[in-house]
This record gives sequence, C-alpha cells and structure tokens, in this order.
Amino acid sequence: METYTAMRHFADSWGLLAMTLFFVGVVLFTFRPGGKKSADDAASIPLKED
Repeated sequence: METYTAMRHFADSWGLLAMTLFFVGVVLFTFRPGGKKSADDAASIPLKED
C-alpha cells in the first residue's frame, strides 16, 4: 500500500470523525449554561474606553 493511499484512507475515516467531534465540542462549549456572562464580557471589549 502506498503512503498516499494509507494517509487518504486515514483522513477519510478517522480524520472526519475527529473533526466532527471537535465541532460538536466547540458548539457545546459555546452554548453551555454558564457562558453568557463571559461571552457578553468578550463582546463588549471593543466598546470599552481606555
């Protein structure tokens, strides 16, 4: 088996699964119950005066 074929097979199977799990984790982290205050604080950073 060529190296390219092996890497392609790995990327098609486990790479897709890893990216999907990462995406789901980011979405769950963003919409967690305690995240509203920190998101509001981060959103108001450009509006704060020095």
